Amino acid sequence: MNTLLRIDDPAARRRPAPAGWALWDLGFRPFYLLASIYAALSVPLWAMQYAGWWGARGLRAPAWHAHEMLFGYTLAVVVGFLFTAGRNWSGQPTPTGRALMGLAGLWIAGRVLVYTPWTVASFGVNVAFPIAAALGLGRALLAGGNRRNDFFVAVLLGLAAAQALLHATLAGWIALPPGLGLQLGLDAVLFVMAVMGGRVIPMFSNNGAPGTDARRHPTVERVALGAVLALAAADALQWHGVPLAALLIVASLAHAARMALWRPWRTRRVPLVWVLHAAYLWIALHLVLRAAAEVGWIGTTAATHALTAGAIGTLTLAMMTRTARGHTGRPLVAGRVDVIAYCAVLAAAALRVAVPLIAPAATVPALLVSGLLWSVAFALYAWHYGPWLCRPRPDGRPG
Repeated sequence: MNTLLRIDDPAARRRPAPAGWALWDLGFRPFYLLASIYAALSVPLWAMQYAGWWGARGLRAPAWHAHEMLFGYTLAVVVGFLFTAGRNWSGQPTPTGRALMGLAGLWIAGRVLVYTPWTVASFGVNVAFPIAAALGLGRALLAGGNRRNDFFVAVLLGLAAAQALLHATLAGWIALPPGLGLQLGLDAVLFVMAVMGGRVIPMFSNNGAPGTDARRHPTVERVALGAVLALAAADALQWHGVPLAALLIVASLAHAARMALWRPWRTRRVPLVWVLHAAYLWIALHLVLRAAAEVGWIGTTAATHALTAGAIGTLTLAMMTRTARGHTGRPLVAGRVDVIAYCAVLAAAALRVAVPLIAPAATVPALLVSGLLWSVAFALYAWHYGPWLCRPRPDGRPG
């Protein structure tokens, strides 16, 4: 049997499960678990809304789905990752124990309140969460003298502002396009993925798949990241049409060139690595589809779901498996459950993006199947990793 697909290390299976409770020992533990459970449950709820079987009382149905995908699920993963990486970057503690418990409680409260008509309470709690997370991360980075990653604090504050804008426009408090806050939030997450992808995918490729020879080129890096920042500025100014399409094509070509330098075809035998490349490919595809939408060739839905279901869904799942394995002392080898989850989330994204473009009449059944595959992927993660996230490391190390 291919060792790359084994569930776990045989020696680890013989060791007794570590005793105790470690859910509040480091940020990735509660937020990865909460995010995976919520991803598995919320998408079927959205499918029920789409089919007319159930209706939310708070945010309107499409807005609720978009809000929860970005500011519910994705933000939880981002915070869990940043709290964990931030401790390594700064050498200082990020929120743990009661502080981490309070942040998780704030996130849960936000998820409950969006189902209610209590607009002001939902606004306050949901905007407070990324601000509180920014304070927790910023304190560690400041104490550790880490300036290279300060911009992540700005990103979290930007996500708070984007979320406030979305709530305010949907509530009718200000007269701006309702999708503006959502688009700016998506741009912020796209920038995070572009930065972290450029940092970790070449490194993980070279370490995990020897002989890959993944490289980075300074000019390509500058253009790829600069194009994403320019896109965010264009969206803030509400530019549209051919000029924005041209910017999107430049951005897509830059990210495709970046990925080509990483030689993804050489990682095909290592699932823990090829899934990162598969996720990043969705970024270039998103930018192309959005350019096509800007000139009126297709609708905007395909581009949006290439970013959300494709890039965000796959990359967050890939990073959650890798960082959870590394920080719970497990082998950095994808198991059968991981590979099944990767394939399920990729298939879910492909169905959600492709079917409405090539067979619009089949959109509803494709959405339902896509939602089921998505739910399976994240339910598998919660089931497989949940015990590891709740228990101490087998090697006795902190974290």
